[in-house]
Amino acid sequence: MNIVSEIKVSYSTKNNQKEKITSSDKAYNLFFNSWSKKTIELQEEFKVMILNNSNEVLGIYSMSKGGITGTVVDVRLIFAVALKCNATGIILAHNHPSGKLKPSDADLEITKKIKSGSDILDIKLLDHLIITKNGFYSFSDYGYIR
Repeated sequence: MNIVSEIKVSYSTKNNQKEKITSSDKAYNLFFNSWSKKTIELQEEFKVMILNNSNEVLGIYSMSKGGITGTVVDVRLIFAVALKCNATGIILAHNHPSGKLKPSDADLEITKKIKSGSDILDIKLLDHLIITKNGFYSFSDYGYIR
């Protein structure tokens, strides 16, 4: 006799009043406030902001922490979380411990890969931010994400 595990899916939100994303500045401020100021220049982290159809923030998912020059980004996990939360949009963010705001080739490639997945799943990739303690770079503001 084979026993198959039951899969249960649930989602609930506690906050009735949600922050609405109206600009890359607003997204940066929310992400920056979620970052540990003690490690923003120490190790790279990757986070995903989950949004509803009104661009209201459902939450921020801390996906990974890495080393000084990189972290693992599992595209499947990004979309697993987004789908479980009934997201219609996502904004990505990662920090550069070096303080440099220029996207690396790896940053451009992973953004392109995630954009492809978002198109297939009909979950809008609204932006990808590179965050430092002194500012940010927005892929959308510079025309990389359309």
